[in-house]
Formats: sequence, C-alpha cells, structure tokens
Amino acid sequence: PAGGKAPGQHGGFVVAVKQERGEGPRAGEKGSHEEEPVKKRGWPKGKKRKKILPNGPKAPVTGYVRFLNERREQIRTRHPDLPFPEITKMLGAEWSKLQPTEKQRYLDEAEREKQQYMKELRAYQQSEAYKMCTEKIQEKKIKKEDSGSGLMNTLLNGHKGGDCDGFSTFDVPIFTEEFLDQNKAREAELRRLRKMNVAFEEQNAVLQRHTQSMSSARERLEQELALEERRTHGAIERDPAQHEKLIVRIKEILAQVASEHL
Repeated sequence: PAGGKAPGQHGGFVVAVKQERGEGPRAGEKGSHEEEPVKKRGWPKGKKRKKILPNGPKAPVTGYVRFLNERREQIRTRHPDLPFPEITKMLGAEWSKLQPTEKQRYLDEAEREKQQYMKELRAYQQSEAYKMCTEKIQEKKIKKEDSGSGLMNTLLNGHKGGDCDGFSTFDVPIFTEEFLDQNKAREAELRRLRKMNVAFEEQNAVLQRHTQSMSSARERLEQELALEERRTHGAIERDPAQHEKLIVRIKEILAQVASEHL
C-alpha cells in the first residue's frame, strides 16, 4: 500500500508544478498589460479626413494662412530668386514677431469668413444638391463595405481550408510588388519634378537679372548717344565753315535714310 500511494503523491506533485508553470506566464502577461503606458495618437490610422463636398461653399482659412497669402507675393516680388520654402520660413518668423494688434486683424477677418462659411454651409445642407451628394457618398460607402466583407470571407475560408498555396492566389493589389514599385516610381517622379521646378525658378531669376542689366545698358547707351548728338550739333553751330564737310556728309546720310524709308 505504501508503494502504491507513492506514485499518486508523485503524480499530484507533477500536476501542481505544471499548474504553477502554466499560471506564471499568464500572471506576467496581465501585469505587463497593466504596466504598458497608453500611447498618444494623432489622427486615427486608416481614418480619412472629411472630403470637401462638390458645389458647396469654400472652406475658410485661418488668420495665419491669410497672412501668408497676403505677404507671399510681396516677398516673391522683392526676392524673386528666393525658393518657396525659404519664403514660407521667412513669413513664419515674421508672423511670430508680429504685433498682437496686427495679428488680431487677420484673426478677425478669418473669424468673419468662418461665420459666413457656416451660414452658407447650413443653407447648402438644406439644398437638393447636398442631399443627392450625400446619397451618392452613402451608396459608395455601402458598396465598399460589401466588397470588403466579401474579400474578408474569402480570406477566412481560404485560411480555414489550410491550403497555403491557395492563399497566395488572392488578388490584393495594395500588397503586391507592382503596387509598391509603382508607388516608388511616383515618388521618384515627384522628386524629379520638384528639382526641375527649383531649377526653372533659378533660371527664371537669372534671366530676370540679365534682362534688367540689358535694359540698364540700353538706357546708358541712349543717354551717351544723345549727349554726343548735342556735342556734335554745338560744335557745328560754333564754326560751320570748319565742319562744312561734316555737314555735307550728314545731309547725304539723312537723304539716304529718307529715300530708304520711301
């Protein structure tokens, strides 16, 4: 009997050890979840911002944006060779140093525009165009949800079947290599276009400076030519006999020019 009792006790000891080992990680997992800090999030991932309704009132801008729009052209005219990011940086520093009374003027204008927008928006929401637009948006949303649920069911059924090769045949364009390559190509094209835009702006600034230089040189030549004409005319008037040959030559040139125009 003593020999038969020992295995039972030994077996109970093993079961207890297994239970303690099984409970350990669960307790640790619970503690880790409780101690994990809550992350601050900005705009929710996957959530799209509200789209602008067609034919609706134009959304207002903030006071800072009104200031940027007003001053950007002035800075661009004063510094034509300055790139767009530098202009924005300069205007941001200028806004931070602006007097509160000047800032308040832009903020008041933005507030008036906002009130007008809210008034027009309420009127637009009562119109038939708004109702038709919302119905179309709702229909598109329902179609999108139906297609998404169908795709999820297909994925789940394929996964339950246990056929790993079948899962790879599902057409999910957003996860394909072609989509990623196309996205990279578009980003590279955008970077190339931005560089070209900056280069064109620099060339335009150089051409503007060259045009101004040529205009100044032309004005100087015209002034020098007028001065030489006055000097020649004065010399002839002071001593016509001495410059008789020059007078005859000038008359011949004038007659030739007149005949060519005829």
